[in-house]
Amino acid sequence: MDIQFLENATGDLAPWVLESKYYLTLTEKLSMLPAGPGCYMMKDALGNVIYVGKAVSLKNRVRSYFQRLGKDVSGKVYRLVREIADIEWIATDSELEALILESNLIKKHRPHYNVRLKDDKSYPYICVTMTDRFPRPIFLRKVKGDFKDGNRYFGPYTDADAVRGTLRLIRRVFKVPCGYKDPTQSKGRACLYHHIGQCLGPCTGAVTEEEYRQVIRDVTTFLEGRQEKLLKELQTQMEDASEKLLFEKAARLRDQAHSIQRLIERQKVVSGALTDQDIVALVTDNGNAVAQLFFIRGGKLIGQEHFLLDGVSSDDLCGGIEEFIKQYYQSAAYVPREILLQCDLDEIEIIESWLKQKRGTKVEIHRPVRGEKRHLVEMAEKNAEIVLDQLRRKVEADEAHVRAELSELQTALGLPRLPRRIECYDISNIMGTEAVGSLVVFEDGKPKKSDYRRFKIKYTEGRPDDYAMMREVLARRLTGSLRRTEKFAELPDLIMVDGGRGQLNVALEVLDALGEGVPVIGLAKEFEEVYTVDKENPLALPRNSAALFALQRVRDEAHRFAVEYHRKLRAKRMMRSILSEVPGIGKKRRSALLKHFGSLKRIREASVEDIEQAPTITRPAAEAVYAYLHGPGDGLRPALVNHRAGGAKISP
Repeated sequence: MDIQFLENATGDLAPWVLESKYYLTLTEKLSMLPAGPGCYMMKDALGNVIYVGKAVSLKNRVRSYFQRLGKDVSGKVYRLVREIADIEWIATDSELEALILESNLIKKHRPHYNVRLKDDKSYPYICVTMTDRFPRPIFLRKVKGDFKDGNRYFGPYTDADAVRGTLRLIRRVFKVPCGYKDPTQSKGRACLYHHIGQCLGPCTGAVTEEEYRQVIRDVTTFLEGRQEKLLKELQTQMEDASEKLLFEKAARLRDQAHSIQRLIERQKVVSGALTDQDIVALVTDNGNAVAQLFFIRGGKLIGQEHFLLDGVSSDDLCGGIEEFIKQYYQSAAYVPREILLQCDLDEIEIIESWLKQKRGTKVEIHRPVRGEKRHLVEMAEKNAEIVLDQLRRKVEADEAHVRAELSELQTALGLPRLPRRIECYDISNIMGTEAVGSLVVFEDGKPKKSDYRRFKIKYTEGRPDDYAMMREVLARRLTGSLRRTEKFAELPDLIMVDGGRGQLNVALEVLDALGEGVPVIGLAKEFEEVYTVDKENPLALPRNSAALFALQRVRDEAHRFAVEYHRKLRAKRMMRSILSEVPGIGKKRRSALLKHFGSLKRIREASVEDIEQAPTITRPAAEAVYAYLHGPGDGLRPALVNHRAGGAKISP
């Protein structure tokens, strides 16, 4: 295809496209774009996805990026277009499918130029396990499927402590769940919570399964925010229990009703519509953005959440709200009848159609301009501004604290520059077996977990030698494939080893052999003494020193990371050694069992039929495994020794 064809198809090309070495590839791909709906992914020269979008017509939308950029184009779009080196797309049957796919792709790739929820951790939910015989409200972070497994979900929330506080309130008011995961396994013994009056007692047969289920239904009504409805139901149940002379049950229901009544009195009536609404407002400042949500159920404000966002442009606030709506409600357990926003959405019809599909009934999105609803949006916007201001102040305070801490550390150690990047190394092993090393990185006083690395020690000559292990880890970091990566091409401002003079000397030997000049210190745990290169005696920093606290945080994190990896390898070895003693279970079947169940605990909990479901496992083999793990001794072995460089202890 020639240049003239592309110019006729898309208008005048931007000059940079003609000069780009990727021009022919882009030209060929643009000629193949379908005219129907779908999603497209823009990639940079390294193959990273930098933007995901959807379109009613892929052909028209994607080609529009390669026209000459006018004055009305935002700086964000201009920078995006200059980085595009490749394009991929996925055609869909409808615009609704494209919207759902776009949200999934953004969540998967987290492109730099897309608006996205800032925290990539999993937000917490409350799950009521309705599929269990005795359901339980539990704290959950990962939801499998699309909330269609028969359980009830509430969330997502942003404050995990508040979620746990809600679960404690449920236990205190409704006296569920039982202390046993399955009360039928209690063998008539009461759980601890029943002893302290926070369990109805299904473990002792004090309540029937149906009575317990009724309480769980009350719990879900409470979590839905329908306290008025719950209060009426409790009143009815209490009167019914009194008529049947079940006075203990009536008293319990009375106490529940009083607790709910006190909660209702603290809630604020904010809407005369007495309907379910979500209020969404977004504010942004200097690259930071906060989305504020108010949850109104039955006209009452029952809660609020705020979310931090990346990639929001101040000149496209409505676009940021639109992207937030799509990402938030993709993982929301509940969609209300009405959503109020501070501005109009370009794709309001398709978003309403998508939300209707999730809710099952009609969902309306409005931008109120006056009256009560407009006041609610303004209130949410004001709260978002308060959160953003608090965030800004916190960031400024944290930065000032980090600067002071690092400055004190620089002075205490006599470093040539501020130690903004610190790398720390530690070793963990059991008498030389399952030996591992850890590398943790702190930048500006905070752990940078994306740069953490762990090493399985390959070779130590002779008897176990912690110094040789440390030498191997440092050499692999400084000369191996890790050094050739972009993240580790430059050496840190400070290298730190967990240990004393011996570990420090090993680090110096490796650096001297490579001709590298990097400040190195060792921190010995017993007396918290700092070993440096230029001083014969260790440096004893004051116990309340900010510099010492900074070093301890880094050292303790390196130790935790090393021990965690070591224990993981040790557990695998223990699992394999136990299963290797089962008659008829060879290497292939052992691997199949471990892959199928994931842990020895799960294998031990499985029935013969469950074990038989693992690949290559026959009925006789399953019976042999079950008999070995449940026979005399229960498949247990003596406890192992948990050892790390500088000390050892016995694990129970």
